Amino acid sequence: MEQQKLPNVTIAIVLSIIGFVCCCIAGLPGIIFGGIALFLISKDEKLYRQQPENFTNYNQLKTAKILAWIAFILGVLYLAWSIFGFYQAGGWEGYMQQSQELMEQWGIEE
Repeated sequence: MEQQKLPNVTIAIVLSIIGFVCCCIAGLPGIIFGGIALFLISKDEKLYRQQPENFTNYNQLKTAKILAWIAFILGVLYLAWSIFGFYQAGGWEGYMQQSQELMEQWGIEE
């Protein structure tokens, strides 16, 4: 039987890289893209375990898994850091007070 490539490896690598690059935008893109990539990787791992002799790109799958975990973990860490910073600044009330002060400085009325 001819060997083939696992179907979701390329898209998992792309999603992992996008998640890694975008993980510093409040953390959510890293969590979302990394999570989707991990889901696709788990599907391909199950497929590979059933018939390992039929597939050639298992090393790429391992690389995609590492990238996806990095993107996911960095996204979670950045989101936690953002939430911590938000509460350190006074939470929602502190944010609204700072916004009001800025609007008064610039002469903007509601």
